[in-house]
Amino acid sequence: MRRSKTISLADAMKDYLREMKLEDKLREISLVNSWEEVVGRAISSRTSKIYIKDGVLYVHLSSSVARNELMMLREELMDKLNQKAGSEVITRIVFR
Repeated sequence: MRRSKTISLADAMKDYLREMKLEDKLREISLVNSWEEVVGRAISSRTSKIYIKDGVLYVHLSSSVARNELMMLREELMDKLNQKAGSEVITRIVFR
């Protein structure tokens, strides 16, 4: 006898993540892990710390030249990261 309300494991996991309110956190972690892919190896090697808190991406840089370059590309970078996440995860970027 086959059950009529069976769902796939992927759907069950999505439902679980949604109920536990972990979807947004997983998107944030995914964006932090894809930082090098988005900005490139040269900028990534000068990044000492990166994290997201309350929709704000904080990036600590060891190079003032890299910081100035990223400040000029802030809007474009934010658009790329949000596009990669599939939703608006980042509302602002702070470079330190």
